[in-house]
Order: sequence, then C-alpha cells, then structure tokens
Amino acid sequence: MSVPESAWPEGTPNSTGSVPVLSRTAHDRTHLGRALPDPAAGRPVRVLTVDRERTAPVREGDGGPYLVWDEQPELPTGAVFLGEADGVPYAAVRGERSLTVNGRPVDSWSGLREVGADLDDLDAGLLVQAVAILEWHDRHRFSPTTGAATTIERAGWVQRDPTTGHEFFPRTDPAVIMLVHDGADRVVLGRQAVWPPGRFSILAGFVEPGESAEAAVAREVAEEVGLRVTDVRYVASQPWPFPQSLMLGFVARAEEAGELVLDPDEIEEARWFTRDELRSGAGPRALPPPVSIARHILDRWVAGEFS
Repeated sequence: MSVPESAWPEGTPNSTGSVPVLSRTAHDRTHLGRALPDPAAGRPVRVLTVDRERTAPVREGDGGPYLVWDEQPELPTGAVFLGEADGVPYAAVRGERSLTVNGRPVDSWSGLREVGADLDDLDAGLLVQAVAILEWHDRHRFSPTTGAATTIERAGWVQRDPTTGHEFFPRTDPAVIMLVHDGADRVVLGRQAVWPPGRFSILAGFVEPGESAEAAVAREVAEEVGLRVTDVRYVASQPWPFPQSLMLGFVARAEEAGELVLDPDEIEEARWFTRDELRSGAGPRALPPPVSIARHILDRWVAGEFS
C-alpha cells in the first residue's frame, strides 16, 4: 500500500540535515498541564487557527515565513492546548480563514507542504502538532463502542464516552518509507499512477496489524517491486498528519538487484537510478520536496551515508 506524498518540485536533492524537517520541535508539550482546569494558568495564550484545508495564517518576514498567532487572555473554548515555550502557552483551534488575525494582516493561509520546510523549529513543531490533533478531533467525534458523541477532556487530549466512561486517546497510523539500494550505487525509485509522468520517490506503505516495521518494509518492497531485501536499517521518523501517519524511515539492500516486477495497483513505474543521475539532474524530472522524509533519506543516500 503506497502512502501519498505531496506535490514535488523540479530539482535534485539538496539538503542533508540530520533531522527530517517536520520532526523539528522547540516547545515542551507539558503533558501534565493537560489535566489542569486551566493549563495556561491565567497567562495570555497564543492561539493558532487552522482551517479545514489544514492551512494556517502566515506572514513573510526577513528571515522567512512565520505563523500569525492570536493572543487570548485564556484558553478559548474548543481549543487544544499544545504546550509551552519560554513560559508562553500555545493552543490551536479549528476556524475559518480571515484577512487579519487580531488586527494583524495575513499574507497567506499556507500548510505544511507549502511552508513546513521554511518555518523555524518552534513554528514547525507547533503546526505539525496542531494539524494532527485537530484532524483527530474531526475524525473521531463519536465513541467507537457505543456511537455516543464524546466529551472532550484534558485540554483536548482525551475524548470520553459519556455512557461507559471509556477514554479515547489520539491515534497515529504507523507507515514505513524505505530507500532500497543495491549495496553499491543504485537506488529504486517508483511512482504511483495518480502522479504526473516523471515524478518519482522511494517506496512506502502502511504497517499492518500484528506486523513489525521491519517486516512491513520487506513485505511492501516485495509487493510493490518484487525484490527481496536484507540489512533493513532504521534511519529516522517524521510525523505526516495527512491525516494521522507517522512515517518510519528505513534503508534496505536488495538481495539481487535485478528486474523489477511491479504491482500495477500500487506502482505504475519504477526503475533503478544511480547517484550520478540524481546528483546531475539526469534522473527523475521531479523528486520529493524538502518537507518530506522521502527527500531527507534520499539526500542522505546521495551524500554517501548509506551503503
């Protein structure tokens, strides 16, 4: 099962940071504060509005884009407490787009795909968290056991079935994303049928119930391109809240770097590419953008980190 990536720009790999860009964080989630009646304890709260298109208000500054926060005297009704940074509480709320936020102009309403790689660590981590938790609330408004509308507790981090008292917590779907190489100088890249011609990425898929992440890597590669892999190694993880995935990144070596046998329901095209092709731009016309962990892993392989 393939996991969709964002729309990919033209270009070749160009960054080799040690942390995937959407895994950055600079705030304390303050999980103990969620149990308090007022996690903000009377302090002004910075509140981020996220619309149903998963975009938030953004301004362009000299140092790049930054989020536009609305300062409120207390945690608003319906807002989810995100945590603190430098003693300042932060929260997120679902809302509609506007031209201004508390009198300040907004340059654009943008999402993680558009600005996630350019935000600073604090804004990036808070926006990922905000999108993920608000998506959970939108999709899990009723108890899965009784169908009753749930009540919200712990500053937005628990839903409770009012008839049984059962608590429900935010869920994350684990998915594996893996770079398959030949142990030398070639890597497998593929693309889904819904992507335009020339758009390629590394392989990915969801972890099935009762399956380890490493077993999912081997299964997905065999299903999608017909290769057996070994030396499966973990690289990094990155949240991908579209709506609720956690991407677990791996590299794996093909036992035999032979012909690819594709699953036509998952992969329309796949082939081996060399490092030189990727470095020179002679490979795919489009690669994953910097915001994706696919690009992070691919960049590091091109730089010679994995063999």
